[in-house]
Amino acid sequence: MKQIFTFAIVAAMATSACAQGVDQGRKNAPQFSPAWPNQTRADAQESGVSMQIEVLAEGLDTPWGVEALPEGGYLVTERSGALRLVRDGQVSAPVSGTPQVLAQRQGGLLDVALAEDFVTSRVIFLTYAKPMAGGMSATAAARGVLSADGAALTDVRDVFVQDPPSPNAMHFGARAVPQGDYLFVTTGEHFSTREREFSQDVNKTYGKVVRVNLTGGAAAGNPFGNEVWTLGHRNVQGADIRPADGTLWTLEHGPAGGDELNKITAGNNYGWPVVSYGVNYSGTPIGTGKARAEAFTEPQYYWDPVIAPGGFAFYEGTMFEGWQGDVLAASLNPGGLVRLVLEGDRVVGEERFLEGDIRVRDVEIDRDGAILILDNSQGRLLRLTPQ
Repeated sequence: MKQIFTFAIVAAMATSACAQGVDQGRKNAPQFSPAWPNQTRADAQESGVSMQIEVLAEGLDTPWGVEALPEGGYLVTERSGALRLVRDGQVSAPVSGTPQVLAQRQGGLLDVALAEDFVTSRVIFLTYAKPMAGGMSATAAARGVLSADGAALTDVRDVFVQDPPSPNAMHFGARAVPQGDYLFVTTGEHFSTREREFSQDVNKTYGKVVRVNLTGGAAAGNPFGNEVWTLGHRNVQGADIRPADGTLWTLEHGPAGGDELNKITAGNNYGWPVVSYGVNYSGTPIGTGKARAEAFTEPQYYWDPVIAPGGFAFYEGTMFEGWQGDVLAASLNPGGLVRLVLEGDRVVGEERFLEGDIRVRDVEIDRDGAILILDNSQGRLLRLTPQ
């Protein structure tokens, strides 16, 4: 049975902004300063919104990715390996035909995305931790055809497998974003000190955004002649196409400090692990010990301390007035929903919702403009609407 409750956001005016940034606590790397005003701790926004929160599904096992289906209902991945159909308050049995996953540590079944022609093709994309020989694993993306009743996947095959495989079931990425004839897949660098260096190697797909054909293989026009689109990433767990201009943006886990929102440009290097706005968990410097260098692309925004980002979406719809084009980002720690207000490519304001209440893994926009979030800790799919 669906549950509905209201969460009030106390604020003065829908478009007002305070003169200071959102209270985030002590910095992990106070020695670093932003490259421009509002690159971090942007002015706090107060939208004056009271949200109604509807529980669409509960009892999910570590939900990771969600997509709204055009015919109604939602596809939700569980990291333990199941793909579920949520419809009319009911959670289906696992969809058959999904790939075998390595469900260890941060590995498992991860993202789900609909092909742009899903209405006619019924094609979906899944990202997952693919088991490999010798106990190894790799970030992978597969495509399959969803049956009309949503009960089964057929014609399932990989379109991308990270190379080389890793012994560490950590930092997989892994968002999938179709655009036109191509699929973007984000990856991580599997966390180890040795493997993080692979983020700078264009011949290894660690710490990258890759672009492949919808049926697999490096896309024509890629900058390095292989699958790699950009390099120098740590663990990219959010990605979306900005509707206003068709550009890809990503959300990336930093170390202690230094979570990043990036605008992705083909061939660019985003710096990890040479530079970072954060430090190692031990407090020691990352790479050169500097936050930036001329050879590397600056993040459009960064957080210190971190928000531990999951997925994000650019808001499209009219349900939340004045939010069109804003970034809505998942936060695992301290939790909640983070709204970033953009002017052009620059962040000019930040607002926090449900902070400390819900460990949010993914954010999507529903068909009518409501906001969908996955509650990672309590295993729920939630729908947010303005009261």
